[in-house]
Amino acid sequence: MATEVIGSTEQYNFEIVKKFSIMAVVWGLIGMSIGVYIASELAWPMLNMDIPYITFSRFRPAHTTSVIFGFGGSALFATSYYIVQRTCQARLFGDGLATFTFWGWQAAIFLADISYMLGYTQSREYAEMEWPIDILIEVVWLSYLAVYVGTIMKRKQPHIYVANWFFLAFILATALLHTFNNLAVPISMFSMKSYSLFAGTQDAMTQWWYGHNAVGFFLTAAFLGMMYYFVPKQAGRPIFSYRLSIIHFWALVFLYMWVGAHHLHWTALPDWTSTLAATFSIMLLLPSWGGMINGILTLSGAWDKLRTDPVMRFLIVALSFYGMATFEGPLMALKDVNALSHYTDWTVGHVHSGALGWVAMITFGSMYHMIPRLWNTKIWSEKLIGTHFWLATIGVLLYITAMWISGITAGLMWRAYDQYGNLQYSFVDSVAAIHPLYVMRAVGGAFFLTGMVLMAINVFMTIRQGDREAARLRATSPTKMTAASA
Repeated sequence: MATEVIGSTEQYNFEIVKKFSIMAVVWGLIGMSIGVYIASELAWPMLNMDIPYITFSRFRPAHTTSVIFGFGGSALFATSYYIVQRTCQARLFGDGLATFTFWGWQAAIFLADISYMLGYTQSREYAEMEWPIDILIEVVWLSYLAVYVGTIMKRKQPHIYVANWFFLAFILATALLHTFNNLAVPISMFSMKSYSLFAGTQDAMTQWWYGHNAVGFFLTAAFLGMMYYFVPKQAGRPIFSYRLSIIHFWALVFLYMWVGAHHLHWTALPDWTSTLAATFSIMLLLPSWGGMINGILTLSGAWDKLRTDPVMRFLIVALSFYGMATFEGPLMALKDVNALSHYTDWTVGHVHSGALGWVAMITFGSMYHMIPRLWNTKIWSEKLIGTHFWLATIGVLLYITAMWISGITAGLMWRAYDQYGNLQYSFVDSVAAIHPLYVMRAVGGAFFLTGMVLMAINVFMTIRQGDREAARLRATSPTKMTAASA
């Protein structure tokens, strides 16, 4: 792999990218392990032992925090810092500020997980221990914004590549969402206890404005930033249509802000509000599929790479799941479909088709592309990447199939009536009917986690291999070398 002699100072700050990349793998292992355990708790209730810290109710928020913000967030910091430097041909603005974002973000995730397991949560009416962590996240995020904007402003390349548009929208929207969703009033100056600023229907509206836009910007726009850089780079071809990527961006960021209320059909929310949200949800299908098609068609003329390149498989399958999840979401936003799917495992399956199929897969592919270049070496084992791909694909298919069947089964049983107008099945009947599917879900999660373990081994060995090669290079040459291949 090519190297470039930079001189006394490095052209890019890749040390911070390396740190975030390593922690993305670490949090992935932690979060997915917790996920498999809580899936097993639902399949085999005896695992809910007399240890309060590992019950489903405490482990579940620790799982979502670890995988979304620990694994996904660290991967986004890593890839966005890498991409903005490469596409702007400029070193990160504020090395010290960038380092602060690393330690501050890791501290926030760690403290959040510990507080959840100790039983401190942010119930919307009343919270303990949460508002200081919320302030830490706010400070870290504003620092992230300063680093990112500062780097773009000092760019040597006049054009701002579209991946940076998506990352910048994600950073700005997440700052806005976090600020307003977590408005709280501490009961005294030095108290850890606080009350939410919102209540009732307004609070529900705020929660789902936050919740769905966290999906729209943190889990969609941000990872599209990854897609628009790493798919063309791995394919060795330009993006299929740069014009389409611009339309994709503006349509997505405009439409997503309106759709959160589709989670509140059949509630106290005014009917026109949820109808408006469902309408915008249907409209979202167009830019979402436009982006998916743009990514997949980038491979035109290079389809043979799917046979020979396991990293490319991760990226293209991720785009396929992105297309599937963004079709399923608008479908579930329709009121008649929502009446069947809401409060069932269909929603869980939909979330994980996006989280595992889109977010995790695009992250795996991006990391496998980036990590060898960061350490200026080859990946330790391409065979392990191939094995990881099949474990992850089988795992996510088992998971979402189980949840689709479980959700539709439960939804139909809950609305079934006998000839006297009474409910035909009790809730316990529905639980018994879907129990085998909970076992299937746990097995699928175990497959996915096994793939994550293989990735951790592969990454660890690649880093060790790169460090050894760098040590040999330093021993034989006084010239400082740094990886410069993109």
